[in-house]
Amino acid sequence: MSGTLTISLSMPVASVRILDNYPGPPGIEQLEAEGAGGQVQTEELQAQKAAFSQACQTLNGVVDKVNAFYDKIFVGHSEEIARLSVEIARKILMQKVADGDYEIESIVKESLENAPDRQDIVVHLHPDDVAQCQRAQQDDPDSALVGIKFVCDSNIGRAECLLESPKGIVKSLIDENLERIGRALKNRE
Repeated sequence: MSGTLTISLSMPVASVRILDNYPGPPGIEQLEAEGAGGQVQTEELQAQKAAFSQACQTLNGVVDKVNAFYDKIFVGHSEEIARLSVEIARKILMQKVADGDYEIESIVKESLENAPDRQDIVVHLHPDDVAQCQRAQQDDPDSALVGIKFVCDSNIGRAECLLESPKGIVKSLIDENLERIGRALKNRE
């Protein structure tokens, strides 16, 4: 039997299981055959079994092709998807920074949490952000910003900071953070 077999079903297929040499529960034809003296399955039943087996093989082939298509399209393009995701995030962040829609105090506090030491800390900030941090430092004497020295640094972008301590440097730079996120997305596969 050669050619393509097409099956039309009124409902979606929930699951398929291949049953080789499964006698199954006796059908009407099998009961009639057994009642007539134990005759062997009729040719019609054998043809139905062969057609069903062919349909199952065709379905397995379709499943294999769909899986291969998925691997080719989604897994093959995952690096490009990660790169585009990071670029979209970059554009959104740059727009928020340009609009002044960020909290520099939160960025500095997060960097302080990553600092190896809390003594003699100097935080380099964009000149536009220094005044805001100094104001927050004066307004809340119990905040994490107390005792921190803020320095204007035109090499640091808005919404970024560089934290120096005697034991090391902590950077919170948008481009570096986005690159780290991009690498994490690419390595996730």
